[in-house]
Amino acid sequence: MKNLPEGSHAGRRFAPTALMLGNLITGCSVLAPAGMLIELSSDLGVSVTTAGLLITFGAAVLCIGSPLTAWLTSRVERRTLLTTALAVLAFTNTASALAPDYTTLLIIRLIMLAVGSLYTPQAAGTAALIVSPEKRGSTIAYVFLGWSLAAAIGLPLITFIASRYGWRAVYGGIGAVAMLEMLFLAWRLPKGLLGARVDLKTWAEVGRNRMIPVLLLITTLQMSGQFAVFTFMGPLIAKLTHVGPDAVGLVFMLYGVSGMIGVIIATRIVDSWGAYKTSLLFTLLVLTGITVWALSAGIYAAMACGVVIWGLGFASTNSMQQVRLVAAAPSLASASVSLNTSVLYIGQALGSAIGGVLYARDLLFGVGYVGVAFVALALTTLIATRNFSKTQS
Repeated sequence: MKNLPEGSHAGRRFAPTALMLGNLITGCSVLAPAGMLIELSSDLGVSVTTAGLLITFGAAVLCIGSPLTAWLTSRVERRTLLTTALAVLAFTNTASALAPDYTTLLIIRLIMLAVGSLYTPQAAGTAALIVSPEKRGSTIAYVFLGWSLAAAIGLPLITFIASRYGWRAVYGGIGAVAMLEMLFLAWRLPKGLLGARVDLKTWAEVGRNRMIPVLLLITTLQMSGQFAVFTFMGPLIAKLTHVGPDAVGLVFMLYGVSGMIGVIIATRIVDSWGAYKTSLLFTLLVLTGITVWALSAGIYAAMACGVVIWGLGFASTNSMQQVRLVAAAPSLASASVSLNTSVLYIGQALGSAIGGVLYARDLLFGVGYVGVAFVALALTTLIATRNFSKTQS
């Protein structure tokens, strides 16, 4: 890897924040349909389940795009690569605001995510280049805070704007903010950052590493469980508790604020606790929260409490997965982190597809229990890696 050039101290100081805000834009772009499924369904004349396919099909594209773009762009200078990804997000979000029908919107979204898939893993890999090894864990967790902000601020705002001004205003707003973030990242991220080259030999080495496939399985299970519920969280709350869009938006806000708090805590403790113990804590929180959701389905206050507990862990679990992958094989970080993003989206696609089938069949109470089953399997697998965690300390 090529580290930060000498004399770029200002960039060293502010680059992680620029990378983090890029994740905020990426998170809003990926998660936006979840905050406005009802509006998309009504305006485009499709069912809520069909509208949910924007997430399912988008996740399928993301899971293919992440390792593919990591391979194709491994020798591209990081600032050029990441600003280009944000420029595409800005353009495609703006184009989405002008989409005349559902099919056009879906096509634009698939193009958006095919390119946008590279941002999060490459931002994590870039963060590892600009800090010392002992700070990598906390810096990667900080960069991933952008996803928590997307849920804490982005989703409630998306729900609020969509319910009053329509989903087109949401996409237009994301497009405008993405352009501003692209300029900020170009200003703050130092030039000359190059990651390790990704080639066929790299993928073979990833496959031979005994720990990386297990970590990728954990990510898949974690995301499958969470997105079985999260994709349809808004419509589920509305149907089960008969509340309005503002109450739904409040739950999204609680989820995101909890996630932001969780990432802040993870950032503070990971360097002293280690990634394994930190990951174990936050996976337990996710499991507890979804269990509370499942057991209290139909009771708004109790479901909201479950979301608060779940939210504490949702972003931190994945940021810890990235930290553990980097620690497992630093020289393979570009490939392994991109694969982690890929299986993350496989989990999203699988979970949202299962949740969609249950929602379409009006099996609303069963959605939460499916989420519990997947996350419980993730926790069991995570515990099985405790011996390996000693070598990561």
